[in-house]
Amino acid sequence: MLSHPFDDDKLREECGVFGCVGVEDAANFVALGLHALQHRGQEAGGIITHHPESGFHSVHRFGLVRDNFTKAGVIETLPGRIGIGHVRYSTAGSKGATQIRDVQPFFGEFAMGGAALAHNGNITNADAIRRELIERGSIFQSSSDSECLIHLMARSFQKTIPERMKDALRRAEGAFSVVAMTRTKLIGVRDPLGVRPLVLGTLHGGWALASETCALDIIGADFVREIEPGEMVVIDAKGVESMRPFAPQKSRFCVFEHVYFSRPDSFFGGRSVYETRLQIGVELAREAPVEADLVCPVPDSGTPAAIGYSQESGIPFALGITRNQYMGRTFIEPSQQIRSMGVRLKLNVNRALIRGKRIVLVDDSVVRGTTSQKIKEMILEAGAKEVHFRIASPPTAWPCFYGVDTPDRENLLAARMTEDEMRDHIGVDSLKFVSLDGLYRAAGEAEGRNNACPQLCDACFSGEYPVSPHDMLERGFQPKHAAE
Repeated sequence: MLSHPFDDDKLREECGVFGCVGVEDAANFVALGLHALQHRGQEAGGIITHHPESGFHSVHRFGLVRDNFTKAGVIETLPGRIGIGHVRYSTAGSKGATQIRDVQPFFGEFAMGGAALAHNGNITNADAIRRELIERGSIFQSSSDSECLIHLMARSFQKTIPERMKDALRRAEGAFSVVAMTRTKLIGVRDPLGVRPLVLGTLHGGWALASETCALDIIGADFVREIEPGEMVVIDAKGVESMRPFAPQKSRFCVFEHVYFSRPDSFFGGRSVYETRLQIGVELAREAPVEADLVCPVPDSGTPAAIGYSQESGIPFALGITRNQYMGRTFIEPSQQIRSMGVRLKLNVNRALIRGKRIVLVDDSVVRGTTSQKIKEMILEAGAKEVHFRIASPPTAWPCFYGVDTPDRENLLAARMTEDEMRDHIGVDSLKFVSLDGLYRAAGEAEGRNNACPQLCDACFSGEYPVSPHDMLERGFQPKHAAE
């Protein structure tokens, strides 16, 4: 399966994790939860369950949840009242993995019993850990950084799986949310900075853990709370036990969860993702007004911000671009002629609406700039009088090393050009990004960004990494202070 050209110009989502315990046919709920999290990873998925009589069971497949875990007979191979699952987009190890062994969750057999683990994020010192483990005799089966955790657990001298997991995670640096399971316990852990999300819910007398609240909604679970930064929860028949395996640190939740990654119907910090995106559009309209006839979103992620921009500016909102809902995330490209159609395979312009109008196009981000150029060309070909781009995030000038697949810095348009140069490169009448302060205000920080102590992880915009990307530094990456 080949990535569609439109998706190549977006930051790739990280991964999604889900787990539940204390419910009959847990695999059904895990599959539904993963389906709700499909936007976080479309490359592959896996589910592991445990049944008291038959032990651990697993299914790992490439492709979408709907194509693999709704077929007759598959869920029946995953019995039990406890299970975890994972949807994957590779951000570490081999990109576009061709090995099924890279698909999570991973399983390990320990002296005190088996355990499975799934991870969303990125361990930034995984290369160093892997080298050390291999030198000491560990044999790796995958290219994933997550497998390091299984090997670290195997080498721990602690007497229980949760304690061994604490040992392993204390060695790990970076950003991560982990769901794990033993025969009877469901475990959830969030990194000390809380970069990656993880939420807790109740379900028919049992419990569920998920990357986002939308996954709780689909199974009819009640949201309880977010797992706090640096917290581990161990859940069994007795209830939820909370512990703190890490030294406390100030939270740095990923700001791009607000902008793009999360589903708009999810909540974080008691705040609707949709409302935040709407407010980003309001901030954009205040910061970058323009005389125009229509505000049009670049579907689908630009829609809430476009609505906010329209409401604040008074410029009418219109769906000037239609997305082919059946395109999916992948496309079999039979010829160069078809490939050259690019964005047109996914998006089409409403010519009757656009012709003769001054158009404000609202998109979530500009990464390489290639898609922005193609969309601009389509709008002008449809007869638009003017094209103005408004972007619902600051310029993406730095790669993310915390679980998001970002192009190398030299391939990020904002790393090479000023805003005016980007405007000329894309070929539009104006181009404006929401400011970092405006983004923070939209996310609920009334005073904007505290430059002395940022409230969120915004490294992709600021170049200020809250956790040192050790592996990438070893590979030659130059941080902001070295690049300037």
